[in-house]
Amino acid sequence: MNTSRLHLSENALPQAAGSLDLIFIEGFTGETVIGIHESELHRPQQLVIDVHAGLPRSRACDTDRIGDTIDYGVVRERLHRLLAEHQLKLLEALAETVADILIGEFGASWVRVKVVKPRKFDDVQAVGVQIERVAPVGSPSPTVARTATVLQLLGTGMCPGSAAS
Repeated sequence: MNTSRLHLSENALPQAAGSLDLIFIEGFTGETVIGIHESELHRPQQLVIDVHAGLPRSRACDTDRIGDTIDYGVVRERLHRLLAEHQLKLLEALAETVADILIGEFGASWVRVKVVKPRKFDDVQAVGVQIERVAPVGSPSPTVARTATVLQLLGTGMCPGSAAS
């Protein structure tokens, strides 16, 4: 997926987005093999991921149904699967993949993704990247995108909304 690239300030939302409802996960932690240095390529290291996904006034505000918004539990499971399966080396590429998933599979109109390697260096609290993307005009509606995601998860044996183990 080719999402539009924006450079925005820390708290800004894209002007074209209008009013958005934001669904977010902050502080998601997982381990994966990622990096370019020899010391990073043979053992998993911890990452912390924050995602903010914007929807134009979520229907769930009126319907009170999870199917009318982005289910952050399903997003969490998708992030775990991504960390287990990816072959990426750079945090930038991982953040871009997360943005593509949120837009393409979950129907987000706008996303902000932050990927951090905590304590990468002894004298630095964290290093990482943060990106923002806007869905291209003509993207599938959130309902269509979520339906495709549910079907994809069912095909892999995952059942959205089932109790976590």
